[in-house]
Amino acid sequence: MSASPILEVEELSLAAGSKTLVSGVGFSLDRGESLGLVGESGSGKSLTLRAILGLLPRGVEQVGGTIKSEVRAAMIFQDPRKSLDPLCPVVRQVEEVVYYRQQVSRKAARTIALELLEMLGLPDSLKQTDRYPSQLSGGQCQRIVIAIALACKPGILLCDEPTTALDVTVQQQILATITRLQQELDFAMVFVTHNLAIAATLCSKLCVMKQGSIVEHGDALSLLQHPQHPYTQMLIDSVLPLPELEGSASV
Repeated sequence: MSASPILEVEELSLAAGSKTLVSGVGFSLDRGESLGLVGESGSGKSLTLRAILGLLPRGVEQVGGTIKSEVRAAMIFQDPRKSLDPLCPVVRQVEEVVYYRQQVSRKAARTIALELLEMLGLPDSLKQTDRYPSQLSGGQCQRIVIAIALACKPGILLCDEPTTALDVTVQQQILATITRLQQELDFAMVFVTHNLAIAATLCSKLCVMKQGSIVEHGDALSLLQHPQHPYTQMLIDSVLPLPELEGSASV
């Protein structure tokens, strides 16, 4: 008999006043599993994540459905610089989260914070000289944000397009880091993106959202190979293949 899901979202509906923003959204997540929420901007993906975390924007309310979670969740937001306190050094920020969320001593909190930063491939120089977010690159700031999320010891990591603000090379590094950490720490993940290719690479299950509703869901591979909804097909068609370069054909 399989274990029960650690997250169950059933018939979730969100509204701002009389305007419905998310309608009847439902999915479940098992321990260590990855789910991709895919769709264009304004489809309700990020609002769904915020509802799971209990951080809906001002004026948006849950008007229907239920969210049941058996574990702690933490979130990686889209813009790493806006997610960090510009007036506080970054190691100190990670340390503070460890101290308050893991209920350890200040000395232990610093040790754990530095271990997290090492795990995420941040410079060793931070151990000696802490820096402010403005002194780090966008990719380094995103790694700090991931460290802060992991400092909460989440059973579910919620990722709200965490690579959108980064250049392509850094995107690949961050995605590889998240994949490695999930294998090492065995957390479940809900990954929000408008890029179907990224979601299919990271996630075993996909939910395609359009105008606040899930129009198609299923196993990532079968959904890519046999899309049932025209909108899913449109997302697949929008993933551009790499051009064939002149002279690149094998001899």
